[in-house]
Amino acid sequence: MRKIIPVLMLSALAGISPCQAQKNAGGISPAMLQKIQKSQAAAPANKALFNAIASNSIDNLSKNYANQGPVDTHFSVETPEQSIMDQKSSGRCWMFSGLNVLRADFAKKHEDTLRVEFSQGYLFFWDQLEKANLMLQGVIDNAWKDMEDLDLQFFFKHPVNDGGTFCGVADLAEKYGLVPKSVVPETYSSDNTSRMSRLVASKLREYGLELRQMVNDGKKSQAIADRKTEMLGTVYHILSLTLGEPVKEFSYAFRDKDGKQKGEARTYTPKSFYEETVGGPLNGSFIMVMNDPRRPYHKTYEVEYDRHTYDGHNWKYLNLPMDDIEQMAITCLKDGRKMYSSYDVGKQLDRSRGYLDLDNYDYGSLFSTDFPMNKAERIMTFDSGSTHAMTLTAVDLDTNGKAVKWKVENSWGKDNGQKGCMIMTDRWFREYMFRLVVDKRYVPEQLLKEFEQRPTMLTPDDPLFGAD
Repeated sequence: MRKIIPVLMLSALAGISPCQAQKNAGGISPAMLQKIQKSQAAAPANKALFNAIASNSIDNLSKNYANQGPVDTHFSVETPEQSIMDQKSSGRCWMFSGLNVLRADFAKKHEDTLRVEFSQGYLFFWDQLEKANLMLQGVIDNAWKDMEDLDLQFFFKHPVNDGGTFCGVADLAEKYGLVPKSVVPETYSSDNTSRMSRLVASKLREYGLELRQMVNDGKKSQAIADRKTEMLGTVYHILSLTLGEPVKEFSYAFRDKDGKQKGEARTYTPKSFYEETVGGPLNGSFIMVMNDPRRPYHKTYEVEYDRHTYDGHNWKYLNLPMDDIEQMAITCLKDGRKMYSSYDVGKQLDRSRGYLDLDNYDYGSLFSTDFPMNKAERIMTFDSGSTHAMTLTAVDLDTNGKAVKWKVENSWGKDNGQKGCMIMTDRWFREYMFRLVVDKRYVPEQLLKEFEQRPTMLTPDDPLFGAD
């Protein structure tokens, strides 16, 4: 056990008194504290405000009554409805949104006569195993670096997680295929990922230290690779017991939108089911665009190791103004295409109404201040960023063809918000929308050329590189 030395003893050993330690420039001095306290208004209303805020939710007290009217649910451009998913207590919104897009594409291909629901549990197994390998191989690649190095710390701080982006859906589905949700349903640990993830993360940190030592001890590369394979065997075992071992073959019959079976059941492997439902490769068929006003527009950006599989694709995006992003989104929706998109969903969210607008809450009036930062300032100070992926499904246009409001399918269950969906005003959309995945068929030629630029590589601590 580490010996604990009291703070007072540390101060004495350093040759300073505790009082001296509290007088460094920049600290809160008695004179400063006096000024702070004198600045507080002594109005009787402050006592009433304290009593109210101490006993109630800040959101309930700051809710803007003038903005509480009925939510307009009409949309001039809307894609066909599909069943609403529920990610439960997990961070897999990226997977739910990505698979929502794939099943919507399948339904459109079959003119809405066939429907399919993909298993998130199946793909999540491979996601976690691949992320484990990415961490271990990343440690091997950077083993010679000091433990204080940011690249090495990246792997030990975040050895595994359940967040991600559409790039993960593309890489995992192409590599391992897909299966129907009825074949591989959710388990407790896929719905509630925290405990399983913590246990796997702990093993990976332990294994990472061992592999790093092997590299620095000069062990042969084959011996290191063999040991990594053994380690992944243990991770596979943990995942098998918590998520279920992945199915290799199954029987399945497609159904229409009313649930009626169409045709006879056939035998599939996950890869053949992927070919049947998705068709060709996903990678190369889309681009990811983003609105990051901190950086130059019409440039591409990427971060090393920001991917789901070691041999997969980093998240690369083309930074664009919101006008360009909105125009592509409108074009896709007009052709009946849903899209993967992500947002800072916690900002100004009226969860009970499933409504996102800049005027839902008036925090400034409640606390006699304002919150004036713009989007770029919020991003650079870590005040805002992409936190949640949802499936963009509809837009309402004015007489000039400009967006008034948007609609997304969420993955918080059908009883949440607007029958499982959320409606956002265009003002909110422009401030808190971040990522959009667009099929290349709907991308202007000039933007396709811009996407092929050599990207600027960013560091993993960039504010916008948190997983959805």
